[in-house]
Amino acid sequence: MGLTGSIIIYVMIWWIVFFSILPIGIQSNKENFKESLEGSDPGAPKNPNIAKKFLVTTIITSILFIVIYYLVNNDFLNIRNFLQ
Repeated sequence: MGLTGSIIIYVMIWWIVFFSILPIGIQSNKENFKESLEGSDPGAPKNPNIAKKFLVTTIITSILFIVIYYLVNNDFLNIRNFLQ
């Protein structure tokens, strides 16, 4: 696996993990705003913790990428061998 392919795979895994982690721990402002306020969406989260989710996503993605990289480099995950 070359450098470009590795970067592409890492970015794809990162986005998949990020969108999987994004809804975890979200609480909406629906309970706080009983009446209608202009310019405020009642479904918007109180505190989305984006920085924490970026860090968790990066850690999980790094672990998954290391495992995939190891499997590909040691020919445990080689599609060409399976197709022959």
